[in-house]
Amino acid sequence: MTGPGATDGLDDDAIRRILGRTRRIALVGASAKPWRPSHEVMRFLLDRGFDVTPINPGLAGQQIHGRTVVADLAAAAPLEMVDLFRNARLVGPVVDEAVRLGASIVWMQLGVVDQAAAARARAAGLEVVMDRCPVIEDRRIGPFRH
Repeated sequence: MTGPGATDGLDDDAIRRILGRTRRIALVGASAKPWRPSHEVMRFLLDRGFDVTPINPGLAGQQIHGRTVVADLAAAAPLEMVDLFRNARLVGPVVDEAVRLGASIVWMQLGVVDQAAAARARAAGLEVVMDRCPVIEDRRIGPFRH
């Protein structure tokens, strides 16, 4: 069965496997504003035991949920999963950087779909989750704890 937003073609077992084995997450587009989805999702992931590094060049050096914000993906390496809270038009270069830096998973949040970037990531051996939120997936098929 595929879940809501299954633009990526992944079934529930694939999502369970990805979230069940992932430890380190670089969260691109992290926000210090509590009403922003990235702020809530980061707290949720931390509460589930994931090691989350927030990425936002405008907030670099500050703290979000007790984690130091870094300016770019390179500063968050080594990478495992890159979680993208970015406009779909802007994710291509970030996905390419994730590939270059050796990430194994790219997760594009709800509403974020870039089939060309996804194809490049898959061709490089990465798994791609697209148009999904880990909070929703956890509530739907989880829970995922580490």
